[in-house]
Amino acid sequence: MDAPEWNRRASAASAMSHIADASPPRPSLESVSSINADGSRRFIHPATSKGRFTRSRAFFATALTALYVALPWIPINGEPAVFLDVANRQFHYFGLTFLSQDLWIGFFVISGLGFCLFYITALLGRVWCGWACPQTIFLDFVRRIERWIEGDAMARRRLDAAPWTLTKTLRRGLKHLLFTLFALILANVLLSYFVSLPRLYTMIRQSPGENWGTFVFVFLMTAALWFDFAWFREQFCVVLCPYGRLQSALIDSDSLVVGYDASRGEPRGPKKTAKGGDCVDCARCVSVCPTGIDIRQGLQMECIGCAACIDACDDVMTRIKRPRGLIRYDSRRGFEGKRTRWLRPRVILYTGLALLGAAALTLEASTLKFATVSLTRITGIPYVTENGTVRNQFLLRILNKRNAPVVFHIEIAGAPKSLHLSGAEEGIPVRALGEETRPIVLTLPRADLKSELPLVFKIISDDGMTVEKTATFLGPIIP
Repeated sequence: MDAPEWNRRASAASAMSHIADASPPRPSLESVSSINADGSRRFIHPATSKGRFTRSRAFFATALTALYVALPWIPINGEPAVFLDVANRQFHYFGLTFLSQDLWIGFFVISGLGFCLFYITALLGRVWCGWACPQTIFLDFVRRIERWIEGDAMARRRLDAAPWTLTKTLRRGLKHLLFTLFALILANVLLSYFVSLPRLYTMIRQSPGENWGTFVFVFLMTAALWFDFAWFREQFCVVLCPYGRLQSALIDSDSLVVGYDASRGEPRGPKKTAKGGDCVDCARCVSVCPTGIDIRQGLQMECIGCAACIDACDDVMTRIKRPRGLIRYDSRRGFEGKRTRWLRPRVILYTGLALLGAAALTLEASTLKFATVSLTRITGIPYVTENGTVRNQFLLRILNKRNAPVVFHIEIAGAPKSLHLSGAEEGIPVRALGEETRPIVLTLPRADLKSELPLVFKIISDDGMTVEKTATFLGPIIP
């Protein structure tokens, strides 16, 4: 045998040995499934699962993705449904407009969302991770692209182990090209939440140099998403996301989790084994898990509650004519044959805190005004006397929080009839979400000023809404 032929056969044998070793090892509680024995990264290729939960998750993921893409397109009161106009310090949420002065509401919004996540986790476990987390949803779409190009899980593992050929290069190149395109679309949709779609369309048609800051943002976001799709993947959930590491504190024995009914499944073994449990040890639940764990080893931090193992196990149970539900959604008490307690001290406490937070938000939100008004005395001499009159000068600033222009009129309560106002006789028009500053001059005959005169300024919009400000008319006091 000549040397080239010997080298060819040796290379082929090496490739076949790599392919044979490409099947995933059984998961262990001693280390995460995405790490090989030598500490190197092992890519997880979950098999395709089919069933009621997989279909429901696919529908829910499609709906959430459509909502994410559609919100910048839906106009409400002249603005997108969600538009975070940071440049102009204006934030639009479903027809409501908040300005920078209203950012304190963000405390209630952010803390409220976090608290709701804790509340839901106490009841339903990691339903957020498996059903609504953007990382899970986007990775599901990415894996569909990967299956379309490279085949099923076994085909992808064989392709990983195979030497680089023209076919492998073309497949991998097309896959990463589609990953990049998907990441670019998501990055541009995210940008549209901050600049609006018309502005985004204008930027796309312009040179990157004209909007270099925005271009760098989209480039970096696209690169980060591509890195996540192409390499990081489930590591985000296992290594980076703090939510998974909080599960031991957020859930209890009555929280809904994905679990394995050991009392029914053990001892596991082939179907024909006498006196064996329902589990036939097919490892189908392992092969479909996106984080590569074995749910039969108990509740683990890596489990995201996606229910893929439930569908896989139910399919096997149906085929061998055994009851479904060997792996199912249940509480740990439920798996022990006990009754799940939905109403318990933790839930009662969370409910009370939720109601308290909602009441505080409602109370604070009731103080929101349709406009922000400030009335300050012009610096310098507090008052001027001339020709038998006393003059006070104020600076009125009106910030219109509405998405439509408004004309504001000024009335003064508690003032004598001889008090004369100038500077806003015809009203003060303010553009939508605009600001107007006007000097206001008050004059009063000196003889009518017996003491300091408290005044109440009523700033009234053309539809009757009122904001009140107080001030004092100063001058020489005539006893």
